[in-house]
Amino acid sequence: MEGERLLNESELVTEFILLGLSSSRDIQLFLFFIFSVFYGAAVLGNIIIILTVIIDSRLHSPMYFLLSNLSFIDMCQATLATPKMIADFLNEHKTITFQGCMSQIFFLHVFGGSEMVLLVAMAYDRYIAICKPLHYMTIMSQRVCAVLVGVSWTTGILHSASHLAFTVNLPFCGPNKVDNFFCDLPLVIKLACLDTYVLEILVLTNSGLLSLICFLLLLISYIIILATVHHQASGGMSKAFSTLSAHITVVVLFFGPLIFIYIWPFESFPIDKFISVFFTVFTPVLNPMIYTLRNKDVKEAMKKLRNRHVGSKEVF
Repeated sequence: MEGERLLNESELVTEFILLGLSSSRDIQLFLFFIFSVFYGAAVLGNIIIILTVIIDSRLHSPMYFLLSNLSFIDMCQATLATPKMIADFLNEHKTITFQGCMSQIFFLHVFGGSEMVLLVAMAYDRYIAICKPLHYMTIMSQRVCAVLVGVSWTTGILHSASHLAFTVNLPFCGPNKVDNFFCDLPLVIKLACLDTYVLEILVLTNSGLLSLICFLLLLISYIIILATVHHQASGGMSKAFSTLSAHITVVVLFFGPLIFIYIWPFESFPIDKFISVFFTVFTPVLNPMIYTLRNKDVKEAMKKLRNRHVGSKEVF
C-alpha cells in the first residue's frame, strides 16, 4: 500500500509545458520584439498615470483615485504573465513549475475580478458626479473611495481563492501541455486525471456570475445616467457622453472578449490565444491611452509634470 502511494506521488506532474503562441522561431523572435515594446509601454504608461495623480493636487479627487487604482491593477496584470512569455520566446523549453502555474491562476483571477468590481465603482462615481453633483464630495468621501477599492480587491481575492481551492488539489498525473503562454484555468483543469465536467461547470458559474453581475450593474448605471441627463439641459446628453466615453470604451474592451469566452467556455479555438494576449498585453496599454487621450485634466497634468521635469534638468 505504501509502495503504491509512493508510486502515485512519483507520477504526479511537477511542471507544465507552455506551448506558447507559435512554434516558428522567426515568428517567436518577431513577437519577442513586439511584446517587449507593448509591455514596456504598459508599465510606463500606467506608472505615469499613477505618479501624475499622486503629484498633481488638482487630480486629488475620487475619480482619479479610482483611475490610479485601475492603472495599478493593469500594471500588475501585464506583469503577471507577459515577462515570462517574452522570455519564453528565446527559450526552447517553455516550462513552468506546478507552484508557478497555480500562482498564475490565482493572481490572474485576483486582478481580473478586482478590475471588474473597480469598473463598477468607477461607474458609480460617474453616476454621483452627473446625477447628484451638489452632493458629490459628501457621498464620494475618502472613506467611501477606500471602501470601494477594498471591496474590489476583496472580491477578486475571494473569487480567485474559490477557484484555487479545488484546482490545487486535483490529481495531475498525465498530460502536462497547456496550449497557451500562461496557465489558463480551463485548460489546466482539463489536464486533471479525472472527470472534470462538474468542476468546469463550477468555474463557469463562478466567473460567469461575477461577470454578469458587474456587467448588469454597469449597464444599469449608464441607463440611469443617460435617462437623468435627457431631462436636463439640451447639452446635457452630449456632456454625459463626453464624460462617460472613456469609461464605456474601457468597459467594452474588457467585457467584450468575456462574452466570447463564456459562449464557448471549454472549447479551444485559435482566437482564444488572441483574447489571452488582449487581456494581458493590449488592455493594460490601451487603458492609460484611452484615459489620457480623452481626459483634458490628465493631459494638462502630464504636460505640467513633463515641463517641471525638463525645467529641472535645464537648471542643472
